[in-house]
Amino acid sequence: MTAPTPHSPTHTGAARRRSGGGHRHRAPATTLTLTVLGAAVLLASLAAGDIPVPVPDVVRALIGRGDPLTTTVVLTWRLPRALLALALGAALGLSGAIFQTLTRNPLGSPDVIGFNTGASTGALAVLLTGAAGYTRTALGALVGGLATATLVYALGGRRSTATTRFVVTGIAVSAILTSVNTWLMYGADTGVAARAAQWTTGGLDALGWEHAVPALLALAPLALVSPFLVRTLRVLELGDDVATALGARVVRGRLLLATVGVALTAVATSVAGPLAFVALAAPQIARLLYRRTPGISLPGAALVGALLLAGADWVAAHAFAPVQLPAGVVTVSAGGAYLLWLLLGSRRGGRKR
Repeated sequence: MTAPTPHSPTHTGAARRRSGGGHRHRAPATTLTLTVLGAAVLLASLAAGDIPVPVPDVVRALIGRGDPLTTTVVLTWRLPRALLALALGAALGLSGAIFQTLTRNPLGSPDVIGFNTGASTGALAVLLTGAAGYTRTALGALVGGLATATLVYALGGRRSTATTRFVVTGIAVSAILTSVNTWLMYGADTGVAARAAQWTTGGLDALGWEHAVPALLALAPLALVSPFLVRTLRVLELGDDVATALGARVVRGRLLLATVGVALTAVATSVAGPLAFVALAAPQIARLLYRRTPGISLPGAALVGALLLAGADWVAAHAFAPVQLPAGVVTVSAGGAYLLWLLLGSRRGGRKR
């Protein structure tokens, strides 16, 4: 029997099977690594603070075997903030992946094309009227985000969201809404404006179970719906013409995806304020980590987003102790560095071509 040559069909098929197997195993390994890192950041967040708690005592408190003081510190004071950091980061990463896929642009994230700013405008309008409360603030953020998405789509994306015009329109609308937000705060009572200004920096401090429970309940159905949208997202990646030829309802699918993406952003914004650049960076980092997966991995983007925000919140709370910074300050700083890296990378790629 003749041995297969390097270029024979038998040899090529075997190589592909070996390569495909390696790629299939790589994605679960990456997912497991991100999950372990997220759990490590969670434990670090629960252990660090003005009252240090050893990690074994943290674990005992989590399983209901801690002493009263440790249980209070871990479960009542720190766990809501730590869970919110992971959950809201995952929501922002997932939202960013949806919009970057729809726009086919690494800058097409909700915090760049104005949806995050629009959600902030809606939430600010509620906060500045004195009608504070999570439900009202969340509804205001959702209405503001959806209204902004409708406006950007009407002005720049009627034919397709995958155009430069759509992204540039979103940036322009974001700039206008930023001015509107500033005007709203200048016209408000000094005390209310000060609280609103603090909220606009984005942060997770002073958040408890009264904030965590409604937010987690709001995110749960969106997280359950997201896996069913993957097929629609993958088909839309092929382009509107190809998607239509394959039988997809392009307008309906794009509208559903945009609604879920805006809702994810609105929930995160209503709880923690605008947290910039998490939705921008998480999908692109996930693309690098899951490079063998077609398009942007939605679970990967969610895991990276959770890790980014949880890590940023830990840095904001402990890296500059006794001074505590808002998490939004850390995400903006890291996001600026990421944008610079993205621009330099595209420039080097242009030179190679």
